[in-house]
Amino acid sequence: MSLTRIGWNSLAEAPPVPRWKKLIGQFKELVIWILIVAAIISGAMGEWADAAAILAIVIVNGIIGYLQEEKAGRALAALQKLSSPMAKVIRDGTLQSVPARELVPGDRIELEAGDNIPADARLLIDFGLRIQEAALTGESVPVDKDAVCVLNETAPLGDRRNMVYMGTITAAGKASAVVVATGMDTELGHIAGLLQRSEPEPTPLQRRLAELGKVLVFVCLVIVVVIFTLQLLRGGKLLETLLVSVSLAVAAVPEGLPAVVTLTLALGLQRMVKRNALVRKLPSVETLGSVTVICSDKTGTLTRNEMTVREIVAGGEQFQVTGAGYAPHGEFLKIDRSHVRQNVGTEEIAPRSGEHGYEVVNAHEQTDLMQALTTAARCNNATVSPRGDDADSWQVIGDPTEGALIVAALKAGIEAHDRAYHIVHEIPFDSERKAMSVVVRGPDGSSVMHTKGAPEVILAKCVAERRGGHAEPLTAERRQQIMQSNSEMASRALRVLALAYRDHSESSGPEYDEADLVFAGLVGMIDPPREEAKDAVKRCRAAGISPVMITGDHPETALAIARELQIAGNEDRVVTGQELDAIPDDRLKAQVDQIAVYARVSAEHKLRVVNAWKQRGQIVAMTGDGVNDAPAVKAADIGIAMGVTGTDVTKEASDMVLTDDNFASIVNAVEEGRGIFDNIQKFVHYLLSCNAGEVLLMFFAALIGWPVPLLAIQILWIKRWLWGWNRPNVTS
Repeated sequence: MSLTRIGWNSLAEAPPVPRWKKLIGQFKELVIWILIVAAIISGAMGEWADAAAILAIVIVNGIIGYLQEEKAGRALAALQKLSSPMAKVIRDGTLQSVPARELVPGDRIELEAGDNIPADARLLIDFGLRIQEAALTGESVPVDKDAVCVLNETAPLGDRRNMVYMGTITAAGKASAVVVATGMDTELGHIAGLLQRSEPEPTPLQRRLAELGKVLVFVCLVIVVVIFTLQLLRGGKLLETLLVSVSLAVAAVPEGLPAVVTLTLALGLQRMVKRNALVRKLPSVETLGSVTVICSDKTGTLTRNEMTVREIVAGGEQFQVTGAGYAPHGEFLKIDRSHVRQNVGTEEIAPRSGEHGYEVVNAHEQTDLMQALTTAARCNNATVSPRGDDADSWQVIGDPTEGALIVAALKAGIEAHDRAYHIVHEIPFDSERKAMSVVVRGPDGSSVMHTKGAPEVILAKCVAERRGGHAEPLTAERRQQIMQSNSEMASRALRVLALAYRDHSESSGPEYDEADLVFAGLVGMIDPPREEAKDAVKRCRAAGISPVMITGDHPETALAIARELQIAGNEDRVVTGQELDAIPDDRLKAQVDQIAVYARVSAEHKLRVVNAWKQRGQIVAMTGDGVNDAPAVKAADIGIAMGVTGTDVTKEASDMVLTDDNFASIVNAVEEGRGIFDNIQKFVHYLLSCNAGEVLLMFFAALIGWPVPLLAIQILWIKRWLWGWNRPNVTS
């Protein structure tokens, strides 16, 4: 295809708004115009100091709003950073490196581990290809791709195993693919289009101030008309009557209101920073206090986005592994199967010996467990290391699933990359074989093949089982029991891998077939909920806020985590993206309050859910960290991004960034916002009650024909005194 006809493989940018338009836009509120008119009238009456003070308030508020807006609206620029700058493409029969923006549909591209995907492409051939799609789909672990599979056109984005997408990363393997979409036609471009269509809406405070402005205009007009008419009927002079009427109308205007609102919001912003919430847009401080619904992504927001081994079956025994995330701290609990609870796979278990059927064990005394963990550590290409000087913060370089296996081994004191053991051969993971094997030579010269993969595949390759410290023949009954354990673990949303090994005799020659293996065990892992998230959800419900989970992950995983966090009950069900497509907008609006969990959804689905809640009159907060969250984050009344794991796209689309990625910080921020709203409301009542006393005195004096009790300058002086020395504390 022609580049001139298709266009550059880049994301379109919306034309920038001129700065002068942004500045003028800060003075569109009705209350601001009332203050400007009040300043003009004060100046006409010779009250230059009052006029200057009112104009100063208006100008300062306009400048603050302008500066805040200048910092926002960079989401599309951040999206551009996700595009690959160069791409390997086959043209004229030769492999070339060309700028990614020059790709067109029909180009054949080559991919290998570490490459950013430069465009949406259909796989032609792959060799163990795994793609990290978390930012685009919310999938916790790299996705296994398969060039030969054929999918339905309506398959969710996360299930399209024969496709790769712009902005994602090649985690492992190699592949050739043909480009099918570039630029704004890609899935990333679709998200960019959703961001462009999201228009900012007034905050609840701005809407209330607009309503107040309308009331003030009406009151001022009534005062002017009534007083002016009565004074003229009583023979008053035209100019004098007009000045009295207008000055009385000016007295009704609370010119200190914008300054108080700005001051209160700014002070609240500073307090939120101390509570790990960085507010990017000043009015959002107050919006937080009005939130009634929190829609949250799962991966990286409610969960840690760190795969963790929670359960191991080895030697016919079942073990629970404590600890969460990549920090190698935890214990092993032997489980009495007669006491196993349904949610053992997702719930953090307290290490209390003997209670509830759990017994703390020394891993080194459990030979079958140690063999399973040794295989998990040896058959591995990932590395785990501390992140900086923080002993509790660790990072995985490589596949998160392999990282979780290493962390589990480290908890038992097994080093994954012991220099005394050398990998002499590797059979990499393949989507058809669904297995990976390595042959490791030890310090004594002996070699062992270690294998991991899908349980049904590995079990079919095994002839024996490690049990009681030695290999026993694997009977049909034991095979059935092992697959039953696999099904039970999978039903609790655990990602299950099987482990096996075989002593490799050098005398047998370079025979590396994955056959005649000894079954070592099953390992169940999950991206666990954040420790503080469960309490935060309880606090939300206590505050009258409805929590909702919206994720691109699998339905079973989403529902398990939602039930663990008590976002959903045992009777609740999950709604998938495909089911959501069949629900029209009006029906979704009617039913949205009955759905607590959405799974396998796209960026557009998340946007629909947020808009459905807003159409019901709710104030919606949307939290997220991935690219697929950005449109919904921007469309929500208050968009919240994760500061540590969040992508630049989501941060730039947000109103607030959590600097500690802690879901509980959202609840803290909401509490702070409610206090701020309460303070503003108190001051508005105070200010209007003060003005009402003066206005009513003047108004009724005119009605009954009394002389004017207060001159205009006296009214303005009283207001300055009330504001300067007798105002309520708006910062507490």
